Amino acid sequence: MCLAQSQMSPPAGEISTSQESPGHPVPGRIVGTVVDPSGAAVAGAQVKLVIENPSTDQEVLSGDDGQFAIGAVPPGPFQFTVTAEGFATQTFSGNLHPNEVFEAPPIVLVLATKNIEMRVAVSKSELAEEQIKQEESQRVFGLIPNFYVAYFHDPAPLTSKQKFKLAWKSTMDPMTFVLTGVLAGGQQARNDPGSYGQGLEGFGKRYGATYTGLFTSTFIGDAILPSLLKQDPRYFYKGTGSVRARILYAIANTVICKGDNGHWQANYSGILGDIAGGALSNFYYPADGRTRLEVTFRNAGIRIGLTAAGNLLQEFLVRKLTRTVLRHQPAVP
Repeated sequence: MCLAQSQMSPPAGEISTSQESPGHPVPGRIVGTVVDPSGAAVAGAQVKLVIENPSTDQEVLSGDDGQFAIGAVPPGPFQFTVTAEGFATQTFSGNLHPNEVFEAPPIVLVLATKNIEMRVAVSKSELAEEQIKQEESQRVFGLIPNFYVAYFHDPAPLTSKQKFKLAWKSTMDPMTFVLTGVLAGGQQARNDPGSYGQGLEGFGKRYGATYTGLFTSTFIGDAILPSLLKQDPRYFYKGTGSVRARILYAIANTVICKGDNGHWQANYSGILGDIAGGALSNFYYPADGRTRLEVTFRNAGIRIGLTAAGNLLQEFLVRKLTRTVLRHQPAVP
C-alpha cells in the first residue's frame, strides 16, 4: 500500500500542469493586428470581445503597430468586433481552447460607405444674379424693357455692382434709344427748347439732352443712391389681395421701398433721384430749357405721380403683357 501510494504521488517540488480544477478551465489570450486595405497598421482601433458571460466582456485599443491583445479570456466560443473612425465595423469569431494563445488573422478594415447629404449653399448675391437674368429678359410685348420689376417671391437683395449693372443694361438697351428718339421727336414738334432750332441738328441736340437726362436720372435714382442708402430700386409685384389693397400698395411704392435688409422704408433713393435728375438737367439744357428751383421740385412731384401711375399699370396690366415671366412663381404677399 505504501509503495502504491508513493508511485501515484509526484516527486517533491514538482507541480503538475496537466491537471485543471473541475469547473475552472485555464483562460487563454487572443492577439491580432488591425490593418487598412493597403496593409498599413490602424492605431487606436477599438476591439471589443463578446462572449457568453457578459461580465467578462473586454475592450482594448490597437497600438501604433495595429496590434492588440486580450488576456484572461475563458475558453470556448468567442466573438469580437473591431471599429475605427472612417472604417466599417468588422466582426471575427472563433473558439478558444484552455490556456491557448489564439492568434487571429490580420483584421482588414474597409472604408465606411455612408449616405452623405450634400447641400449646396447659394449665396444671396448668386441668387440675385440669377433673378437679374430673369428680369433682364422681361419685355412688354417682347420689345419694351421691364427690368425693374421683381415677380419673385422674397427676391434676394441686390449688391451695389448688380444695381449698377441693371442701370447700365437699362440705359444701353436698344429700345431705350428708340424711346429716347420718340421723346426727342415730341420736343421737336413742340420746338422745346426753342434755342435748339429745327432740322437734324435741332433733333440731335434734343436727343442728346433727353438721353443724358434719362441716363443720369437712372444711375442716380436706381444705382448710386440705392447703393449708398442700401435700398432696392425695383418694384415688387404684389399680385394678390383685393383690388383696393393692390391699388394702395402700388401708390405707396412711390414713397416707400424695400431696403437691402428686407424691411420697408422711405424711398429716399427714388425721391431724391427725381429731384437730382431735374436739377442736373439745368447743366446741359440751354437757358430757355432750364427750370427754376420751384419748377424742379414741381417736376419731381410730377415724376412721382407718373411713377404711381406706372406702378398701377405694373400691378394690373403690364405683367399680362410681359413675356418670359415665370408663371409658377407666386407674387409677393
